[in-house]
Amino acid sequence: MKSGLSLRGYDLGELLTTRRGWSLIAVALMYQARPALFLAARWYRRHIVRSTRLVAVVGSLGKSTTTRMVTAALGGDLSRATERNGGIFLAWKVFQIRRGDPYAVIEVGISRPGQMRTYANFLCPDIAVVTMVGSEHNRSLGSLEATREQKSEMVRALPASGLAVLNGDDPHVRRMARVTGARVVTFGLEPGRDVFASDIALEWPEGTSFTIHLNDARRQARTRLIGRHMIYPLLAAAAVAAEEKIPLDEILERLKRIGPAPGRMQPVRLMNGAVLLRDESKSTMETVEAALRTLGEIQACRRFAVVGEITDPRGSAYPHYKRLGRLCAEICAKVIFVGWSRKSRAISTGARQSGLPLPSHSYAGRDVLSALELLRADLRDGDVVLIKGRVSQKMERIALGLLGRQVRCRRPECKYKMIRCSRCPALGAP
Repeated sequence: MKSGLSLRGYDLGELLTTRRGWSLIAVALMYQARPALFLAARWYRRHIVRSTRLVAVVGSLGKSTTTRMVTAALGGDLSRATERNGGIFLAWKVFQIRRGDPYAVIEVGISRPGQMRTYANFLCPDIAVVTMVGSEHNRSLGSLEATREQKSEMVRALPASGLAVLNGDDPHVRRMARVTGARVVTFGLEPGRDVFASDIALEWPEGTSFTIHLNDARRQARTRLIGRHMIYPLLAAAAVAAEEKIPLDEILERLKRIGPAPGRMQPVRLMNGAVLLRDESKSTMETVEAALRTLGEIQACRRFAVVGEITDPRGSAYPHYKRLGRLCAEICAKVIFVGWSRKSRAISTGARQSGLPLPSHSYAGRDVLSALELLRADLRDGDVVLIKGRVSQKMERIALGLLGRQVRCRRPECKYKMIRCSRCPALGAP
């Protein structure tokens, strides 16, 4: 999330004649006053709600789901959890904490150096949860090492009485234990972490089962989340809640009721019997691979993938798209790519080299509605379709069209990244 907002490039008529436009104008004005807003948030946090234990969730990927799970494990209200995770929205989240609230769980995102230190300064966290360090910030921060240093600022801000809950499977996150004097608890899928999972099994489409190990306790557990990589948020949540002296059985009971967030490994059944696996909120190479591996575990008549462009690939993009083509060939009966043609050619090369015949790879151009029509013509009962793409591509439109919504918006890129297509008045507009 950017820390500043310019209205340059927005349609003036849309800004002045729609509720969304006036909201953008109001937000832009508030951005101009953000230094004062941050100071006020710091004062409010330190003097009005200082008894509330604040959990800050940071990391390149998995923050939103982890925030939801930690909130649920602590007995909080999920309706107060939002994905607006930077700038003035963080200050407003502090002001939304009520005196007497036992906990506040806040997702924190950054887009450039220095922001995390600013946010940590007014959030004053008691607990920091770090999900992972990934490639999402390759362009804005430059490297995984630089990303690690920026994310570390929230851990560094913890008091000696605080708690750092770190992904022990990620070497970059493990190193953050060196920057704090707070207690450190690790979670992961490998034995040796303080909280870890074993015997993970996909139970499509109901969810995933696993065994959780926490201290000397061992429990069979189930979640409505789909996929091995979605176990990490549950482990982080269990680690936080257990440190807050909540019994493990109560934690697991709370967590098993929580389903996927919209557009994050979310299964949706169509009227014709096919099932969509919606994961269109992010598209770094790590998330693309994890989603495709999960798709490969699903027993289906045919497995399809509709994939968009990769976010911030490291180095040259060509080998990443070629690898994507090989992965699709291993897992899918058909692949539809939405994006620039040169990237499609790289996917075709990788797919052909792995044995997927050319007719099984379709190119929809940059138009998601072309991909929608290709799917409509081919889907049938028993098929499973993964939808995966960058947030600005708004691949959500494909799912909405298959679910019966009128979709006429053909924008190849959308600047309204924080507005879901299902709520956008432009969805049915030409």
